[in-house]
Parts: sequence; C-alpha cells; structure tokens
Amino acid sequence: MTGGTLQELALSIPALMVAVILHEVAHGWVAYKMGDPTPKEAGRLTLNPLPHIDPVGTLLLPALLMLLGSPILFGWAKPVPVNPANFRDLRKGMFLVSIAGITANFLLAVLFAAANRLLRTLLYEVPPYLAETLVVPLLIFTAKAVLINLVLALFNAVPIPPLDGSKALMSFLSYRYWELFYRYEPYGFLFITLLLVTGVLQRLIYPPLELLYRLLLG
Repeated sequence: MTGGTLQELALSIPALMVAVILHEVAHGWVAYKMGDPTPKEAGRLTLNPLPHIDPVGTLLLPALLMLLGSPILFGWAKPVPVNPANFRDLRKGMFLVSIAGITANFLLAVLFAAANRLLRTLLYEVPPYLAETLVVPLLIFTAKAVLINLVLALFNAVPIPPLDGSKALMSFLSYRYWELFYRYEPYGFLFITLLLVTGVLQRLIYPPLELLYRLLLG
C-alpha cells in the first residue's frame, strides 16, 4: 500500500462520514419540524457520529472500495427512523423529508467547494512546510468531500424505491399509488444493484456529476 493510498483513505473516510451522517440528520431534523418526534426520541438528531455509524456502510465498504481502487467512494449511515403518520401535512412532509438529505449533500458540496477555493489561494502564500503538511491535505479532503456529496445527492435523487427521489415523486401522486411504492420497495435494491453492476446508473449520474464538480471547483 502506497503512502498516497493511505493518505487518500485517511481523508476519504471522514469526508464520507460527514456526508452520510449529515444526510440522515437532515432527514430527521425536517421530519421533527414536520411534527414527527420519532427521530428525536431515537437520539438521531445529534451530530455525534456514533449513533449514525453503520459498520458496513460507513466503514467497511468505503475502506474496501478505496483499497480496490474504486473511482467512486460510496456508503451509507443507519437510516433515521421516521413515521410519516405523525406529519402535520402528510404530502408536504413526505416531500420535504425526502429531499432533505439530497439538499444537505448539495449544500455541503457548495461549502466544501468554497473552502477548497479559499485553500488554493493560500497554497502559495504560506511557508512550504505548512503548505505540504496542512494546506495540501485539506485541499484533498475538501475536493473529495465535494465529489462524495455530489455522488450521494445525485444517487439518492434517482426515483427508484427506496431512494429519496422515489419518495419525493411519490408525494405528488395519488395516495392509492403509495402502497405500490412500498410494496415494491424491497425489489428496488435488486434493481439498483443491477443498474450499478451493468454500469447504467453510473452513465446516468456521471454527466451531471462532472458538470457540477467542474462548476463548483473550477
């Protein structure tokens, strides 16, 4: 394992943890604001990472992907429990909670991009040892954080159950169709896996991903 790989792993895992944890916290916070106390009662409105970490999705899978040289790092945190029956407005609550995680990831991508641009202006303004030991690692971290957050936002926006995009779409449909979404939700994972294995999903996501990444980082 090269030093570069170790550094990339050390910087990518925290970037992913920030992205997936704040994604779930956003779901829980909006659900709470819409009248559902379930996320708060479950202790999931905290920024403490421990209640959110999924050993496989937050740690093992990302590390394995990095070691295998995967061009895209992916993972997840424990889903925040939400009870839509508690929403003051069911349709509005479903929509806002569904897009909360996606919105959080887009906002994080913008914030990390702004930090990356600022760090680039400092790169040649600080002593070389400080640039190498502090500024360069932060540049790598913020760039990876932008990429990871964009990937998560775009992936979750795909309208296939149980991804957030499907529930946002569902909020606009007649209630009689909601049961169909929930009924076929377990099969959605199989369909998503098939799209990932065949590369179809990557081809759908890559064009907007590349465009947004270049727009944000220049």
